[in-house]
Parts: sequence; C-alpha cells; structure tokens
Amino acid sequence: MSLDRVDPEEVGMSSNRLAGIRQVMQSYVDCGKIAGLSTLLARKGKVVHFEQVGVMDRESAVPLVDDAIFRIYSMTKSITCTALMILYEKGCFQLNDPVSKYLSAFDRMKVLETGVEDNNTQMDAAVPITIHHLLTHTAGLTYDFLEDSPVCGMYRQARLFNKADRSLEELVSELTRLPLAFQPGSIWHYSMAMDVLAHLVEVLSDKPFRQVLEDTIFQPLGMADTNFFVPRDRQSRIVTMYGLPDLGEQGMTLSRLLEAWNSGFNEKIDVSTTYPDSNQSSFARGGHGLFSTVGDYLKYCQMLLNGGTLNGNRILGRKTVDFMFMNHLPLSLLPFKVADPPDYGYGFGLGSRVLLNVAESQKPGSVGEYGWGGVAKTYFWIDPAEEIIGILMAQSMMQFDIPERELQVMAYAAINE
Repeated sequence: MSLDRVDPEEVGMSSNRLAGIRQVMQSYVDCGKIAGLSTLLARKGKVVHFEQVGVMDRESAVPLVDDAIFRIYSMTKSITCTALMILYEKGCFQLNDPVSKYLSAFDRMKVLETGVEDNNTQMDAAVPITIHHLLTHTAGLTYDFLEDSPVCGMYRQARLFNKADRSLEELVSELTRLPLAFQPGSIWHYSMAMDVLAHLVEVLSDKPFRQVLEDTIFQPLGMADTNFFVPRDRQSRIVTMYGLPDLGEQGMTLSRLLEAWNSGFNEKIDVSTTYPDSNQSSFARGGHGLFSTVGDYLKYCQMLLNGGTLNGNRILGRKTVDFMFMNHLPLSLLPFKVADPPDYGYGFGLGSRVLLNVAESQKPGSVGEYGWGGVAKTYFWIDPAEEIIGILMAQSMMQFDIPERELQVMAYAAINE
C-alpha cells in the first residue's frame, strides 16, 4: 500500500480542514510535551494526510522522518490476536477451550481472596480460564503497573513485565506461579493475557512466536520494518523515548507516574533493558515488544479494513474479522476501564475496543469503530462505516495528554460528502 497522498476531495474529505492537523500536533512539540509526532489518515484505501512534526531526538534536533521506527507497545496486542485467529481458522482450537488443555500449568490456578486480614488467602478458580477469557481480558490476570489488587505488587516483585531475557515459555511459567487477581469471567481487567496467548501460538504452531508473525502477517503484508528487534543498519531510525526517570524498586504504578508527570518530568529515557532493540532471540511478547513504522502499521490496518486481505494476500477470512471486532463482553462488565475515566460507549472484542454508542464516547465516530493504543503514545483506529484509518505515533512514555483524540475529531470534521 502506497504512502503517497491523494487529493482528499477524491475520497470525500476536505483539504482545508485536514490542513489544520499540523498546527494542533505542532502545539504539543512547541510546549515541550512531546518531542515528535507522526500522524496519518487514510480513507477508502487512499492516504489523505501523512505528516511529521518535531524531532527524532531533542538532543540532536534531527527532524522526525516519515519512516521512523517506534516502539509500539500495546499496539502489539492486535497483531497477536490476529496471529491466534489465523490458527483458529485452521481448526487448532475453540474459543471456549480451557487454556489448560494446551498449557497445563493453568489447571492449577488459584484466586487471591480479597478483604481478609492476611491478604494472602487463596481459593480455587470458580471456572476454568478459557482462550476467550484471555482474548477479552477477563481471565483474572493483571499488570504490574496497576494497583487495584495485591497481585499487581506480586507481579512487580516477580518482574513479570520488566525482565526481557525471559522467553515466553519462562514468562508464562512464572506467571502461573502467582494467583489470579479476580475470578475468571467476573471482571474486565487489563492484563498480560496477550503474552499468554503469544505462548499459546507457539505451542499450537510448534514455532517461535516471532517466526509465526513473520510468516503469516509481516511477510505477506510487506511489513519489512516490523519485528521484535531492529537490524543494525536501521537503528538510526529508532525514535528516542522520553518520559519519566527511573522510579526505582517501587515500580511504575499509574498513581506514581501521574504524580511525577504533574511535577513536570519529561526526560530522555533508556528503555532498552525492558524493550531491547537488538536481535535477542529470547525476547518476544504478545502484549508489547514490537517495533514498527506508520507505513507498516497502515498495511496491517488496511488488511483488517479490507476484511482480511491486502494486495491479493488473504490473512483472515472476512467473517473472522467481523467476529473479532464485535463486542464480546456482557453489558454487566461495561464500561471497561484501563484508567480513569472508563471507556464509555465502548465494548471489547477479541483484543481491542469496539464502539457501541457514539454519544457515550463523547467524540465523533461510527458504531463498529475499533482500535487500541500503546503506553508510549501510539494509537490507531479503524472505522469500517466511513472506511477511515487513523494512526498516531510518538515516543512519550505515560503521556497523559491525548492528541489522538484531537486527530480523531479533526478527521471526522473533514468528511464533506
């Protein structure tokens, strides 16, 4: 898919209105909140906006390039789910299968009982964890940067998120030694479920996860700059990460991050120990870890918008894509919440949010829009009704400003047909 821009009027959008995006994004650079931003909008398979503002690195002042390589963090999750659903289409599993059918350690999971004095009483899981629970973040797992369960602290002590030299198999083995934070199916809770799914892909395919992604997604779509490492001759294109200084042994929790951010910290930081860019064969994750470019991720998004195909290469069946991006949560678990405020108006599909009520979301869009973001200010959305793809990428760790929302508002305001 070409990154060459067409006249927006060809696909029913206003050039004049899209021109205002640059000024808004530049304002984040000018006030020092974000070093550089790359934004893209496409409609009906044509790129109508693709611009960069700011720099690759503040210290060198090199302008941000259009093929810049970003750590996309949780935008990895959607790709992981796609890889798993490719195996689903081949009859390798059913969504209601217990995970323990393929990963035996999940047969012994306990749940930490809350509200007791010693805070360490564990009970049996009421129901087995299924693959569907993992895909929808309802398995009872958590993340170390969250704080709503004592299990989050156990994750921090075990360095589940921060020890990059563990293989996926080793990571999952360590994870299953710890209790669940919640009963499976009882709550939507953001978690390391996608890392478990990545290892499940390995077990089902009998191949390393990174090889599965290369063979089934990256190579067929021509995503040449997307992987869990960056070759030496491309490392000059990696965008520098900015954010908060090392918070020490207490870990990076949301409350501590917000407190530090409000104090004005926005420094150059080295994340290579937790998100290595060299070719370490052991490093692959399902919930984060991929490097990519705006152009590469556009190919992935366009494949989904096309119903699973791009340039003659069929990745998924159309009905599978439809199935992935419909709401899979009961209404009792909505709205789901990563952090305050909750995602009002959204349900959750297999690996990403899906818009159910435009008015409740408090921004323009269409029922059925879906997408997700990453912690270092990367974001995408796909609107099948309007045939729109939007992508924003920066490298600002735990950035609490939301330029992606402004990009989305301005994209819909530019529709003129």
